[in-house]
Amino acid sequence: MLVVGMLATASTALLLNGAAFLIPALQDQRGLSLAAAGVVVAMPTTGIVLTLFAWGAVVDRIGERRALVAGSALTAASAFAAAATTGVVPFAVFLLLGGMCAASVNSATGRVVVGWFPPHRRGLAMGIRQMSLPLGVALSALTVPGLAREYGVAAAMLLPAIAAAVSALACLVAVYDPPRPSRAAASSAALLQNPYRGRTDLWRIHAASVALVVPQYVVWTFALVWLIDRQEWSAAAAGVVITVAQICGAVGRTIAGAVSDRVGSRLGPMRVVAVLVVSTMAALAVTDALNTEVAVVALVIASVATVSPNGLAFTAVAERAGPFWSGRALGAQNTAQFVAASAVPPTFGALITHSSYTVAFAASAAIALLAVPIVPRER
Repeated sequence: MLVVGMLATASTALLLNGAAFLIPALQDQRGLSLAAAGVVVAMPTTGIVLTLFAWGAVVDRIGERRALVAGSALTAASAFAAAATTGVVPFAVFLLLGGMCAASVNSATGRVVVGWFPPHRRGLAMGIRQMSLPLGVALSALTVPGLAREYGVAAAMLLPAIAAAVSALACLVAVYDPPRPSRAAASSAALLQNPYRGRTDLWRIHAASVALVVPQYVVWTFALVWLIDRQEWSAAAAGVVITVAQICGAVGRTIAGAVSDRVGSRLGPMRVVAVLVVSTMAALAVTDALNTEVAVVALVIASVATVSPNGLAFTAVAERAGPFWSGRALGAQNTAQFVAASAVPPTFGALITHSSYTVAFAASAAIALLAVPIVPRER
């Protein structure tokens, strides 16, 4: 079930994050500006924002397996429809619908891991599950630019469509809902109470995660364009670098999860990683300003650091919310993150257009700095 959860998450990453690698093709083939292309590729993350909490409530009500099968199948249908259209507006609409359907995967796969793995192994298991996101981005970086360049934007959309269809079938066959207490037993144990009332820990984790997701999406969205325009690399070479960076980021997530199991804390390691995110993005801004090749190394390190906090925050939220609220809590966690992520492509695209990459990297470092004091202390 962990492997199938990874497959489901990776297949949605091909749509949600792989869309960013369509920017050069949208500019060349459909005549869009960088800012306009940024708006189009932000549609999947905009869609996921609209339905994450609703899908979390669905998971709390009907279980993980049904939500995964239905969401993955609808994601596949939306991606196939996007591949079949040639207009910019219909393409953006189907990307939006795909993001709305893909939201089912986030809460459901997180609950599968938390429900089936004990606490002393949960951080590592969630880190492995979280590997699937950068691995999906890595696969996108390796394949989507070339497919879009050689065969067109529509052909590139077949990759997430087929992956989501395979994911739906795999979830139908292999995923089982984890056990949880009856509602009567949960009521006597106070597990049905709203975990947001009278507490600030979940709110603070959400806020810190929002601040940390901005540099993550700045790197994911503009790394390919930065390597091509600023460093004058070919699209193929740039795709290889991003692929390597995302694979390293996947390993970083696993290591962060294993460390959290070892020290018995999710939030302590999350605070340390937040400091690393600020440092690496600041280093990227400085090296880009100096126009040195060391900036590529800084980009790779920043790619690893910026994806590392997600699994820690995700696990902490699920553990604190409990089995009857974790779907909605994880939905709220990802909704807050994707609201910020949806604003990154158009906002930072305009910032880069009217200023520079250096300013964009420095601004994302400053936003990440806000997370360091917000991460709550372990009780």
